[in-house]
Amino acid sequence: MSGERDLRRLLSGMRPELNPGRYVFTFTEAGALPGVPPGVTPVVTVAEPEGLTLVVRQEEADATGLPYAYVAGWITLRVHSALDAVGLTAAVARELATAGLSCNVVAGYHHDHLFVPHERATEAVSLLEALARRSR
Repeated sequence: MSGERDLRRLLSGMRPELNPGRYVFTFTEAGALPGVPPGVTPVVTVAEPEGLTLVVRQEEADATGLPYAYVAGWITLRVHSALDAVGLTAAVARELATAGLSCNVVAGYHHDHLFVPHERATEAVSLLEALARRSR
């Protein structure tokens, strides 16, 4: 099944869902720890020359001593967006930026995932729901 490409349909059908928990961005340095440390189940991994970036539950990072600075809420946009769709990330980022919210976006095969400041995650969902209503 191919994903949606029409921006209006993407926005009106995004159905933002806040996943429970607190998530952090952490890393393992190149050459220091190969791969994912035991006891850690990342929801996102990104390989970079400097090492492996991991997005994990805060309690996993705390339990394994992984360093982090950013504590996020994880929002999943439930619309099945095509990877080559144009404008969804920009529209969402603009909406959140207008409210002074940072947003780290990760595209999955089926859905887009947003990591926003944990203390404002519920507010971010409300803003995205309002954007969806305006787009109908």
